[in-house]
Amino acid sequence: MFFFPLLLCSFCRCLSLGFSLIVDRIFYGEWVVVQWNFLRFNVIQNLGSFYGSHSWHWYFTQGFPVIMGTHLPFFIHGCLLVPKKNRILLIAVLWTIIVYSFISHKEFRFIYPAMPICMVFCGYSLANLKIWKKRAVSFLFLSNVCLVLYTGLIHQRGTLDVMQYAQKLCTDTLLEKEEPSLFFLMPCHSTPFYSYVHCPIKMHFLECPPDLSGNNTYIDEADLFFKEPLTWLNIRFSAQASLPTHLVIFNVLEQNIEPFLRTKSYIKVATFFHTHVPEGRTGSHIHVFERKMNG
Repeated sequence: MFFFPLLLCSFCRCLSLGFSLIVDRIFYGEWVVVQWNFLRFNVIQNLGSFYGSHSWHWYFTQGFPVIMGTHLPFFIHGCLLVPKKNRILLIAVLWTIIVYSFISHKEFRFIYPAMPICMVFCGYSLANLKIWKKRAVSFLFLSNVCLVLYTGLIHQRGTLDVMQYAQKLCTDTLLEKEEPSLFFLMPCHSTPFYSYVHCPIKMHFLECPPDLSGNNTYIDEADLFFKEPLTWLNIRFSAQASLPTHLVIFNVLEQNIEPFLRTKSYIKVATFFHTHVPEGRTGSHIHVFERKMNG
């Protein structure tokens, strides 16, 4: 009885792995085992920690509770009610969280695939509620609608709004004007790029590729910049001709580079709200500065 499900699972694993190998062979042009590359990069070499690391219990104490949100108490209640035949789903959720807990670099998105399975347990919880069912459903609906509206329309919207500005800047450029160019002096990958703008405008951002050479003293470009932003700018843009027409920054950086902005004739031309909860290098607003040519 136990042998058949095990055989079926093994067959499905082999089929999935074979399909993955074929697809990767077509697109990479060579045989690549991406599953092994992921394991080697994130676990064996631990290069993912370059982008930040968390304690082993982060998914259990912060990651999973955050992505479940107001569904969490219903998920726990459903785990106590679910029939034994469906507890394999709970094992799948726990397996996912435990495996990713071995990786030092952790993100919410890594465990998102477990959420649809978790909703099964929430469903069992709601189905077995009698007196509080309507109130519970109303609570889930209202709480999630409010979160969706805030996070989808307000929170951290500045990085999208500024890219719309860049797109408009590209399409509205007049022939007699200097061809626009933007430099994003922001934490790595703060904004979308050409996939959002869809316009051949010159854009650059601070890079932060991981070190693959084993150099213990390696510091990426973004960290070098934020360590001494004014010095970095004066060295990078020592030649007047190399200056971009626009600089994009978070408001927390403005005071640090104000002498550079003043001497290079940059003036603030746009401000975009970003978040109510600024943190570290990420400010509450995004500022766009344009270089004004003399005469």
